[in-house]
Amino acid sequence: MKKNVLLAILIVCCNIAVDSQNREQRLRENIPLDSIRLSDPFILADKKTSMYYMTGTGGMLWKSRDLERWTGPYRVTQTDSTSWMGPRPMIWAAELHAYKNRYYYFATFTNRDVKIDTVKGNVIERRACHVLVSDQPEGPYMPMKDQMYLPADKPTLDATLWIDKDKKPYMVYCWEWLQNWNGTVEKIELKPDLSGTVGKGKILFHASDSPWSKEKNEQGNDQPNKVTDGPFLFTTQTGKLGILWTSWIYDVYTQGVAYSVSGTLDGPWIQEKEPITAPDFGHGMLFRTLEGKLLMAVHSHKNVNGRYIRIPCLFEVDDSGDKIIIGKPFRK
Repeated sequence: MKKNVLLAILIVCCNIAVDSQNREQRLRENIPLDSIRLSDPFILADKKTSMYYMTGTGGMLWKSRDLERWTGPYRVTQTDSTSWMGPRPMIWAAELHAYKNRYYYFATFTNRDVKIDTVKGNVIERRACHVLVSDQPEGPYMPMKDQMYLPADKPTLDATLWIDKDKKPYMVYCWEWLQNWNGTVEKIELKPDLSGTVGKGKILFHASDSPWSKEKNEQGNDQPNKVTDGPFLFTTQTGKLGILWTSWIYDVYTQGVAYSVSGTLDGPWIQEKEPITAPDFGHGMLFRTLEGKLLMAVHSHKNVNGRYIRIPCLFEVDDSGDKIIIGKPFRK
């Protein structure tokens, strides 16, 4: 039977991630952004230190004063080797959030030695979203008291933080398509200090709700894509609540957006009809520079001689209306 293209891409990206995370990396200075290979870039603009901190997949950190030249990578996490993560967990899609005078590290951790399910012949590894904490943006980021945030038998990924209109903190994350075969974006309430979760998760939308993402089935016909990836919440200047998320158009990694009718996480969420960036960009997030300019950080996604290359990219963003408009590439 013909292998699923998405599964093949996932395996390749996973193997690359394993190789890069196990390899000792030397500290480099004055590195241009487009010379850094990094999936799922996330940038925290920290006014206290007048510094930009960039993380993503791999569990490492880069620092910059101007968004142009970067120093890194620094190892900033200290996980518990006796926990479900094991001694050397893979780290995907890490984010840094300043919240109530502390810094929180939202990330996906994978223990490849533990298998939790087999669906359609695919063995699913123990993978889940978790939160670490530090008093400094450069870490070290340490575990809090709760061992788990989400169910052990459910592969979850790409967690982010959002404070909803009820003033409560929430983790927004994806339930991976490898298990449910129609990926979701979900929310779960967090404890006030983000040290654990409260209650159960709630589905916000499915991958199949998107009008633009698609793939071929075994008969060669179009069908909705299964992947939900990289959710990130934002509000426009008019108060409209939106969510960035990524999927695929056949074998092209693609950035989309949806908007909440209610203005809260509960939605309902209306998907935009078209992607908001050019092809081969995804896993976007928004941040304001230290000077107040709104930017989107994404990674480019290119196949070079059978190897996927991902590089952080910055785009200008206009959020003055009810919907964001992605502009030209950012130049200082």
